[in-house]
Amino acid sequence: MTFDAIGIASTGMTVHRKWIDAVSDNISNINTVRPSNEDAFAARYVVASTIGTPEDNQGVQVAGIELGSTEGRMVYEPDHPLADEQGYVKYPEIDMSSQMTQLIMAQRGYQANAAVVERARSSYEQAIQIGQN
Repeated sequence: MTFDAIGIASTGMTVHRKWIDAVSDNISNINTVRPSNEDAFAARYVVASTIGTPEDNQGVQVAGIELGSTEGRMVYEPDHPLADEQGYVKYPEIDMSSQMTQLIMAQRGYQANAAVVERARSSYEQAIQIGQN
């Protein structure tokens, strides 16, 4: 059971790390400007799925990365070097507050899974100590 806990929690850590990576990518590209005739940066969203059946839960995995809208939002910046004839450029449709909330959730999930791994490891070490006495 201890090894199952370590394995399952480590899959959770992997998914949360990928989630943190995706959110970090989104935040770092929030001000990426494109010409109005090009696609805006598409936000990344991690899709997770279970491994195994509900009766035989073996953890979670990244099932894929979904991309957000490339439509973007048009902003009037006539002095920008990428502005079109009307003075517009395109920014991605990424909400900073939503991304920060997602980052906090992903970090807390990672921390919770790391705590499970540490507690399971500690229990395993204590069991070895008992066996040696």
